[in-house]
Amino acid sequence: MVRLSAGRIDIRVRLTPKSSADRIEGVAAASDGSAHLAAHVRAVPEKGAANAALERLVAEWLGVPGRTVSVTGGATSRIKTVSVAGDAALLSKRVEERLAGG
Repeated sequence: MVRLSAGRIDIRVRLTPKSSADRIEGVAAASDGSAHLAAHVRAVPEKGAANAALERLVAEWLGVPGRTVSVTGGATSRIKTVSVAGDAALLSKRVEERLAGG
C-alpha cells in the first residue's frame, strides 16, 4: 500500500467521490488481495475536482503542506497513486501512526 522512494512515498488509494463527507477510512483489500487506503470525498469526479479534494484530504490527514501531495497515477480511475514529497521514512511512519489511530 505504501511504497518508499527517494524523497517521497507513494500511497495506493481507492477513491469514492460524491460521498457525504471527506474522510479516510483506513486500509481495505481489493479483489486481487492487494491493500489500499480507502478514501471518500464529497467532490464530483469532474475536471479533476475529486483528485484535488483527495490531495487536500491526504495532506490534512498526514499534516503536511498541500503542495507536497499529488495524484501521480490513475487520474481517471478509482484506484490512484498519491505521492507525498518529503522524508520517506518519516512519512511512512506517520501513515502507520494515523492508521493505528494516533
